[in-house]
Amino acid sequence: MKKILPFAVLVVVLLLALIFPSVDVNNVENSTLDTGDTAWLLVSAALVLLMTPGLAFFYGGMVRKKNVISTMLQSFVCMGVITVIWVVFGFSLAFGEDIGGVIGNPSTFFMMKGMLGNTSWSLMPTVPLVLFAMFQLKFAVITPALITGAFAERIRFNSYLIFICLFIIFIYAPLAHATWHPMGILFEKGVLDFAGGTVVHMSAGWAALASALYLKRRNTPDHTPARISYVILGTGLLWFGWFGFNAGSAGGAGSLAATALATTTTASAAAAIAWVFFDIMLGKKPSAVGTCIGAVVGLVAITPAAGFVTVSNALVIGIIAAVVSNLVVIWRSRTSIDDTLDVFPCHGVGGMVGMLLTGVFANQAVNTANTTGNGLFYGETHLFLVHLAALVAVSVFSFVGAFILLKVTDLISPLRVTPEEESAGLDITQHAEEL
Repeated sequence: MKKILPFAVLVVVLLLALIFPSVDVNNVENSTLDTGDTAWLLVSAALVLLMTPGLAFFYGGMVRKKNVISTMLQSFVCMGVITVIWVVFGFSLAFGEDIGGVIGNPSTFFMMKGMLGNTSWSLMPTVPLVLFAMFQLKFAVITPALITGAFAERIRFNSYLIFICLFIIFIYAPLAHATWHPMGILFEKGVLDFAGGTVVHMSAGWAALASALYLKRRNTPDHTPARISYVILGTGLLWFGWFGFNAGSAGGAGSLAATALATTTTASAAAAIAWVFFDIMLGKKPSAVGTCIGAVVGLVAITPAAGFVTVSNALVIGIIAAVVSNLVVIWRSRTSIDDTLDVFPCHGVGGMVGMLLTGVFANQAVNTANTTGNGLFYGETHLFLVHLAALVAVSVFSFVGAFILLKVTDLISPLRVTPEEESAGLDITQHAEEL
């Protein structure tokens, strides 16, 4: 039965595609569509997709040699699984007709209906709706992939596939809807998340912590990274792709996109250097891995703030995020929590720091679409308090929700490999392949 089930799922998807071919086309002229904005978002969507292979190298280089292929595949496979879910009903859950401010109607864009022609999304009116959907898909793809670093080297691949499907449906889609849909509950409360600090990094970070706690420690938790050169390559691809992640979220090729690009690279550079300098201050040698982790932490932290803060404030965000995440990594290493690649300290904590500092440094002069107000740094408290409340709510939802989904997955298919499989390595035991 278990061997037939995956094929049955593909047959169902095939039948749905034949029954709902999405031929409805809106060719009514839409004067707001802009070729320059469309071209930029096409490029941005491609850049964001490149981040997932970049993450595969980033994570793959950090694990032991016997687990490199398995770890990298856990990222790559998201590009297949999540895309299918997104096209069938995932985009509808996130951006479909509002239901209670927390989820979209799954039938709104079922099988991408109503996507073709000149239709556009209300908050990105200058680009085609189908392009907006594909751009947002890339965010959905990388989010569950981020979690994999927490349970690397000890999860069954088939069970992992089940978990990421549940995660997208029950954690990611509701958060995306609540934060980015005009009628979403967090959006209406005034939460600012320019490119996914809350939706992507906090959800992945808290799910990572839940995963590390649920799957418990590896039999031999300490290890030597297999390929540090992979980590450097992955960091470069992530940094490059992040320009699409953040600057693409401006929705067009304008001054806001330029600001987001500038704040993104500034925060990442500042965080990379801050991580290295902080390590030196603690008596450690400056390392390639530390530099790369710092750069990624800076990218994570600036994500919610990229289009709301000045470039000089981006420097501050990068430095603070690097120091805080580094301290949390040190704390985590002294506990029994086996978050293999420190996903929670880097992505979860980095996302939370970025969210809170957005509430500190947001400036309406940077982005006039920000109707919530200025941040704490500019003498206003409302935005910061809104973000503080949202941080608590999103953290509880993501952590508890992920823990429940892990339990459900474990009941369907055991999550953890056997001690013998873990010892032999997941590349051989899960995929019959070797590096």
